[in-house]
Amino acid sequence: MQNTTADTPAPDHNAPDNAPWDMIVQSGPVMITAIHAGHTIRKSLQPWLELGEVDRLREEDPLTDFFLSAGDTLFRANRSRFEFDLNRSADMAVTTDPDDTWGLKVWNPDMPQAEKDASLALHAEFYAAIRARIEAMIAEHGRILILDLHSYNHRRDGPDGEPASPKDNPDIDIGATTMNKGVYGGLLDGFVQTLRAAPLRGREPHVAVNVRWEDGGNFPETMHAEYGDAACIMTLEFKKVFMDEWGQSADILAMQDLRAGFLAAVENARRHLSQMPPAR
Repeated sequence: MQNTTADTPAPDHNAPDNAPWDMIVQSGPVMITAIHAGHTIRKSLQPWLELGEVDRLREEDPLTDFFLSAGDTLFRANRSRFEFDLNRSADMAVTTDPDDTWGLKVWNPDMPQAEKDASLALHAEFYAAIRARIEAMIAEHGRILILDLHSYNHRRDGPDGEPASPKDNPDIDIGATTMNKGVYGGLLDGFVQTLRAAPLRGREPHVAVNVRWEDGGNFPETMHAEYGDAACIMTLEFKKVFMDEWGQSADILAMQDLRAGFLAAVENARRHLSQMPPAR
């Protein structure tokens, strides 16, 4: 008996690059973004890429787009943060200096300026598009909620090393450094309590506020500076307990648990937001 297998199609090197991001716009006051979820690199940049794919993936935020369905306006970056980092200012968004990328040599320093300029143009296009959408949402709803989703590594000593201390590395760290607690403190408290109430693989998740980072990065900081209390902005950092940060596998049950808690927390925040008067 002869075994036969279907021929694997050769990759189409002439196929166009994928879209740099996807944005789904629906009516409602909640915007959720996953600006570091992407992994692809446009073809014209790939000859200048020096960091291996697995090492690059470790510093990206894979699967954070799994939680986007809780929102109304949904934004997912398709390209890697190393092509253009949407959570950095323009002067830091595209860099060939390893000092700017945790000692990792991502790019050949001879990358042409034209390629850097193309990446910066996409960075500027994102901020223009997101501003336009935020302003439309505020005009329609008076107040809005923006949740920017990220993830972080906690096994820096390697796959066989000890994980970082849980005390200083919560399962979910909520960045709310710019938040006006006098206006949104109640919403924040309810958000935290709802996340804690949703079991994570049979235990109560450790949810904390402003533990790991002094700020949420350029995106939330800039949006807060421009829109003030009209936009309640939080950054969520999910510890990579839902995946193997040194491999390519996910814990699907952990992801389902985290999403259930997140969906409930967003729904609770919607109710809170609906009871608030429009921002002045």
